[in-house]
Amino acid sequence: MATYTIILSDAEDKALGFVAFSQQDWIDNVVKHRCSVAIDEIVNAEVQRKLAAGESISGSKDDIVLAAPIKSAAEQSLETSITSPVI
Repeated sequence: MATYTIILSDAEDKALGFVAFSQQDWIDNVVKHRCSVAIDEIVNAEVQRKLAAGESISGSKDDIVLAAPIKSAAEQSLETSITSPVI
């Protein structure tokens, strides 16, 4: 389980309150929705990878994500910047 903290200026907090009934609920909803989309992307890719390799697929979506050999966005970015030619 991970915990994250976000710090908003008074102006940012007021502005978010203008568009959201509850700032915390809005933030929680946005992050959880993005995580759900990413989970579906990872599961779909992992199912396709395992089917192509003739491997069995088992477990919940969470189990599949946790076992998937994926790289973080930061790792992917670093690899891209290392392998991309400088123009």
